[in-house]
Amino acid sequence: MNYQETLTYLYNSAPLFQHVGKEAYKEGLENTLRLDEHFGHPHRRFRTLHVAGTNGKGSCSHTLAAILQSAGYRVGLYTSPHLVDFRERIRVNGIPVPESFVIDFVEQHRPFFEPLHPSFFELATAMAFHYFEQQQVDVAVIEVGLGGRLDCTNIITPDLSLITNISFDHVQFLGDTLAKIASEKAGIIKAGIPVVIGEATSETRPVFQTKAEQEGAPICFAEDTPLVLSSCHHGAGGTLYETMDYAHLHGELGGLCQDKNTNTLLWALRCLQQIGYRFTEADVRNGFGHVCELTGLMGRWQQLESHPTLLCDTGHNVGGIRYIVEQLKLQHYRRLHMVIGMVNDKDISGVLELLPKDAAYYFTQASVKRALPAADIQALAARYGLKGDAYPDVASAVCAAKANVTTQDFIFVGGSSFIVADLLNFYAGNHDFS
Repeated sequence: MNYQETLTYLYNSAPLFQHVGKEAYKEGLENTLRLDEHFGHPHRRFRTLHVAGTNGKGSCSHTLAAILQSAGYRVGLYTSPHLVDFRERIRVNGIPVPESFVIDFVEQHRPFFEPLHPSFFELATAMAFHYFEQQQVDVAVIEVGLGGRLDCTNIITPDLSLITNISFDHVQFLGDTLAKIASEKAGIIKAGIPVVIGEATSETRPVFQTKAEQEGAPICFAEDTPLVLSSCHHGAGGTLYETMDYAHLHGELGGLCQDKNTNTLLWALRCLQQIGYRFTEADVRNGFGHVCELTGLMGRWQQLESHPTLLCDTGHNVGGIRYIVEQLKLQHYRRLHMVIGMVNDKDISGVLELLPKDAAYYFTQASVKRALPAADIQALAARYGLKGDAYPDVASAVCAAKANVTTQDFIFVGGSSFIVADLLNFYAGNHDFS
């Protein structure tokens, strides 16, 4: 099989959650443990950092990797979902896993894993750990896929656990209260391993505190003593922070959500230094300032065009959309155009209620089975005073938006990671939206 045939095999034999949703979800660690044993427990041969949370875990994971990479560590990075290519999920020093490794992994180990009927994510995790061992990484930053307690990344014993925040997402798997969701994510807290909590509420804080006490894990609530004193956001991207530890610190990532992420990261860096990680102020500045170049991060308040501005963001739940709406209010434009699509297992009404009513809307759907049909989201949106037409795919929606704008307008594309994925795939194919 070639690379594309291998991916087709993986998607068909082990359905991808981002494509089909709950049908691809497998609860429990039985398959993960059997795969781990088959490969000789590769995750025990390198150090790890574990990152969970409802929002922000991708940005935090990539930034941690960028800082450690700047400090001279050989860094593995495992994240999900991918936007353009599966290989984005598995990187070493920012370089995606080679196509040849993916092909060989499947061909060589099919006889073992086919009888297990593993999920796509179980296979991808086994592949990542196996690859990191072969590449002799010093440390791997591991992003939780879903939840924490039963996530197949949770077989690791990290040097540090980090939980960014808790909001409502994947409630059919994790629970219908913030406390229940926090309990699942607190499952990554390990005996004696320090944990940093980025944001907590009156409902979630006791859950984390109790779990940490049970495990004898030193716990830090980053909000209690802010290390980010102020921030200044630069239009479509980039942020200048005033911080306790690094004075003026430039972050490449834009979006108001990065203020909280940066505060969480600065506390994580303090913890890493306390347990023996070595990096300089210059390493921190380089990591924050060049995270996209160093790690390949995409889709976080990412500007793709100017005059008019065309920008996308992967925020896809109430917590993420709230930050996006506040960020949009800070932009300067004649009129706002919103290309919006969602998947059918999200709090769609909660998101629609937050969206600005004075924008022009272009409702669309991503190329995944979970996508809510464009006409359905159009009908739901009308209940919240959001007006616009429905389009069958992201390309046609963006083309329609671009046909209606002036150079002073602003086009936002998002609502789902998969809407952003389709957008970036279209750009990667060097197509012209105009």
